[in-house]
Amino acid sequence: MAVQEARHGSGSGKGAYEAVHGGGCTCGDCPHGAREGHRRAVAAFLSRRDEFAAGQGLPAAVAHSASASRQWVSEELTQSAEVVAERGRAEGEAWLAGLGRRTAATVWAGVVLLLLVQSLTAIGTGWTAARTAGLAAALVVAGALTAASWFHRARGGALAPVIGEDNRLSTSRAVAAAWVLFVAYAVLVLVGQLAVASGPARRDALVSGLELTRGAGAVTVLAVVCGIAVLVRRVVGLRVLAQRLQKVRADRPRASDLLTDDAGRGTFADIQYVVISAVALVFAAVRLARRPDQLPDLPWGLAVVVLVSAATYVAGKYAEGGRPVILSVVRAREAGDLDAPIRTGDDIEIRGAGFVPPGAQRADRLSRMVVRIGAVNVHVPLVPVTGGFSNPADDLLTVPVPADVEPGRVDVQVVTSAGVETNRYAIDVTD
Repeated sequence: MAVQEARHGSGSGKGAYEAVHGGGCTCGDCPHGAREGHRRAVAAFLSRRDEFAAGQGLPAAVAHSASASRQWVSEELTQSAEVVAERGRAEGEAWLAGLGRRTAATVWAGVVLLLLVQSLTAIGTGWTAARTAGLAAALVVAGALTAASWFHRARGGALAPVIGEDNRLSTSRAVAAAWVLFVAYAVLVLVGQLAVASGPARRDALVSGLELTRGAGAVTVLAVVCGIAVLVRRVVGLRVLAQRLQKVRADRPRASDLLTDDAGRGTFADIQYVVISAVALVFAAVRLARRPDQLPDLPWGLAVVVLVSAATYVAGKYAEGGRPVILSVVRAREAGDLDAPIRTGDDIEIRGAGFVPPGAQRADRLSRMVVRIGAVNVHVPLVPVTGGFSNPADDLLTVPVPADVEPGRVDVQVVTSAGVETNRYAIDVTD
């Protein structure tokens, strides 16, 4: 016992180790690192939320008052959600720091795979200068991506250019980056063959392979997808500034961001753009493998299909989102209550649409919602139920009317967690 007490007192035991590595360190594979800390915080929050949803854990001082207990529960869940959000941000930063190494490893694994494929296909036909040029081009591209991963190692490595301002993978940037890398690789293959060409006729043939008539379709697609990447960034930025689109920041980028919206739901515009672009890239890669002495001649039919897909994607970006709106405000009524006008101390139901932005379903985001009643800012209370929250919801908010609200006609306005304000709705508050 004395040894155990001395060990605990000196901080060399397990308890002291967990106190140091309680989920906040970034020791790589440490079991008590950022990921473990986030997992523990989420588990503690979910347990707390379900406990309150079952009506347990309330102190006796507030148990007698429904409004007081609701406020106390909301504050407790808000504080616990802030811990979860902090741990989530720490995990996201640690994950991004390691993404550069994983990206570089994936790139070099692709180079090895290319070498194996070339070696297998060379059986019976022999090794050619085109194969050497293709392997050399792959080494150059892989080296460039590895250097980019090192310079942007804190921001996701080579994937940093395709991560948007909201910390999600951008579909338009990812598609454009894929086409840029492919065209750069194709040109490098031609350059490698030109460097080892033995005669003037061969060199002239390789130079003619770069003519626009040979790769007009691929060049057109490259120009369009790069232009769309710039246009979409501008469109999204202007719509956010005009409060026509709500954006909340993610903890870290995910591969599913390429096919889904901010709420994680699959979107047709993104999916069809990625799928059709990937099919066109595969076709162009096969054409390059069959004719490595010229730019891949993407047929105009396939190029037009990619352009139609790109136009659909841009139209989807223009159509998504919308400003939140209040449709009506009524007095909340429980079973057995008499009908009456709105008075201070009463609960009101705000009915509308768009109160919860996509990706803001977490408790720390929901707790940032505010309702302005006259000159008073009222934070929307979190009302837990098993598996989630009944308040706030995307189409319904319930808040109390504080005693500081002066009787008379006042305006009600909702401010979402993304900072977007709704229209003003006038109500009458009586004494």
